Amino acid sequence: MYDPTVARLTYRALLGRRRALILGALPLLLIAISIVVRALAGADDQTASDLLGGLALATMVPIIGVIAGTGAIGPEIDDGSVVYLLSKPLKRPTIIFTKLIVAIAVTMVFSALPTFIAGYILNGNGQQIAVAYTVAALVASIAYAAIFLLLGTVSRHAVVFGLVYALVWEALFGSLVEGARTLSVQQWSLAVAQKVAGGDMVKSDVGLTTATVLLAVVTVLATWYAGQKLRSLTLAGEE
Repeated sequence: MYDPTVARLTYRALLGRRRALILGALPLLLIAISIVVRALAGADDQTASDLLGGLALATMVPIIGVIAGTGAIGPEIDDGSVVYLLSKPLKRPTIIFTKLIVAIAVTMVFSALPTFIAGYILNGNGQQIAVAYTVAALVASIAYAAIFLLLGTVSRHAVVFGLVYALVWEALFGSLVEGARTLSVQQWSLAVAQKVAGGDMVKSDVGLTTATVLLAVVTVLATWYAGQKLRSLTLAGEE
């Protein structure tokens, strides 16, 4: 289910000079803001939780997921180079699964690690806030990578749709509109973070069991459907 050659090519595409600069911009901004906030306000648990929840988990993680998930396959479909990949004796689910693993790894590195660093700067991991939001970022990275990889497979405008989802649904509706929170990856990952923190600093509107099930179902279904779409793309090309 995992092909090293496909993985190497995908890493090379995702971590090219221009895309790497884009991936690194938000994490650097988060860390810079954390340093300024710590210098001005000192170590405060509530401030740390608000910043990590509002900027890191609600904005940075989904945007990085968009870049990594859509970038893992979208450009190859757009420029037609995917045909060469599909001509190899590889099962289509293997291609999708390999690209998903790469997208997850890139999203985790560029989101979870900066989240932990920012959290440690803000309050030294008081009340396990830095660790809780890091775990949330890790969990969210998996679901986001799968969702945006699917978008990259089914649409030529995946980046636009992905950014709309990340900035409008997750960052806005997922934080403010009560009914939308149940269908938000952000809230699902917050449920995991709430369990890790164990206090009142991290809260979610979704129960842990429900969140875990939904994270797993969305990830599996998105990955499966992306494989099906890639299979139909191959058949269309052959016809």
